[in-house]
Amino acid sequence: MNSKIFLLLCVGAVAVADKRPSFSYGAPRFSSEETGPAQYNFNWAVNDAPSANDFGHQETRDNDNTQGSYSVQLPDGRLQTVTYYVNGDSGYIADVQYKGEARYPDSDEVRSYAPPRPQYG
Repeated sequence: MNSKIFLLLCVGAVAVADKRPSFSYGAPRFSSEETGPAQYNFNWAVNDAPSANDFGHQETRDNDNTQGSYSVQLPDGRLQTVTYYVNGDSGYIADVQYKGEARYPDSDEVRSYAPPRPQYG
């Protein structure tokens, strides 16, 4: 008789433990954040003459209309500027332009790499 009661309690415990909490993976019913069409405007730039780093990015968005440009100083001395826009489903339309003329060092000007000599103190 005790074993039947024990078996009944075990089956009841398993049944109670098997209940899974109900989670909802849908969209939230309310949000404290305001939502609306995407609108932003940003830009940044870096111009460090000693290291010859010159690059930046600017972009503006108003709903589905996005436009901007970015530029980078290439190792050959030219400045590459990409101007782009996206209007709705038009896709990414880019115009790439280069300013300056490519310069390549002569073989005499290229320094060969030599690993540093170890120094023991």
